[in-house]
Amino acid sequence: MAELNTGDGGGGKGGKVRSKKQNSKVDLTAMVDLAFLLITFFMLTTSLSKPQSMDLSLPDKDPDSTKTKDTKVDENRTMTVILGENNKLTYYMGLLEKPIAGPKDIAYGKDGIRRELLTRKRTVLEYSAAKGKPKNGIIVIIKPTKKSNYRNLVDILDEMAITGVETYAIVPEFTPEENKLIDKK
Repeated sequence: MAELNTGDGGGGKGGKVRSKKQNSKVDLTAMVDLAFLLITFFMLTTSLSKPQSMDLSLPDKDPDSTKTKDTKVDENRTMTVILGENNKLTYYMGLLEKPIAGPKDIAYGKDGIRRELLTRKRTVLEYSAAKGKPKNGIIVIIKPTKKSNYRNLVDILDEMAITGVETYAIVPEFTPEENKLIDKK
């Protein structure tokens, strides 16, 4: 018959049982390296991916000033852009009663409003330089209708940033002539 090992070291009966002690040290070098790599990666990516936003200047909310001040602007420097429904865009230069250019329907994008803005900006700067004020650039008045959508407004604001138009305003008020123009469309 086979003999059973009782673990007393002598093969005999009864005695002390000894257990082997295992090494309790764990090598954490790889885990620490991985942790530092992850920390470095996330620090780098969060500093590179800052949210991009456009700066907007809003009028001050002063409760004492209930009266609005009318600002007179040279109509040769003013371009009005009306945002309509179904991604329609209409612009004119000057006053609608006696426009310098337009009103014309135009598309969004580089071959549409962007090209027109760059052209008009150049002519306005030449006009201002001839008047002795070379820093006076184009003024764009953006008029979103109730039927236009938010994306159209964001697109036209992007065009202002792309073309470098420094002075523009969002005005949701329409003259009677502009209302007639909108109703025709």
